Amino acid sequence: MASHLDLEEQEQLDQLKAFWKRWGNLITWGITLVLAVFAAWNGWNWWQRDQAAKAAAMYDEFDRAVQAAEADKAGHVFADLKERYPRTSYAAQAALLAAKLQFDKGQADTARASLAWGSDNAAEDEYRQIARLRLAGLQMDAKQYDEAGKTLDKVNSIEFSALQADRRGDLLILQNKPELARAEYQKAWAAMSDKQDYRRLIEAKLATLGVAAAPDAAASASAKGAGK
Repeated sequence: MASHLDLEEQEQLDQLKAFWKRWGNLITWGITLVLAVFAAWNGWNWWQRDQAAKAAAMYDEFDRAVQAAEADKAGHVFADLKERYPRTSYAAQAALLAAKLQFDKGQADTARASLAWGSDNAAEDEYRQIARLRLAGLQMDAKQYDEAGKTLDKVNSIEFSALQADRRGDLLILQNKPELARAEYQKAWAAMSDKQDYRRLIEAKLATLGVAAAPDAAASASAKGAGK
């Protein structure tokens, strides 16, 4: 009869029903999961952009306070920034700038606290390393030598190894350990590019300890001169 499906069509329909009965829920859940992941991804991107925009606006306010040398106001804005948007680069930059302004204004304890936050919480590794180097310097100024050593131990990026060794040499000088300081300064000198002006400062530090930056090279040059 024309109104009835023929046997082949009926068989195909029965197979489709059986397939859907067996796999239908799984397919539905799979599609739902894919759509949910896609929606979550879009939502996350939107949230990231929204957070960055709000953090940027707050950072502008912070920067104006820094430019005006208003340490207390800058500190308050930084406190809000790190509470609301701690994983943004704006919070990390603010930690470094706030600490400098606070130190310049004689607020050494507050400056160390700002750098300690950046050392532990900055989203980018570069900002964490810089905060640690600066924090160690302020700890040395406060004669907190053990704390400074522990802070320097956390500087674990190869890009900052030369500055870490230089700063550790400064710490060892303060601890009256010139031999150990000399080794750290030589390590810093060797790790730093000869195109960096800071290398001359390390050479000056070594000179005050009565040694050349590259004693092997100096000895070799001396030997060649003697042989002529």
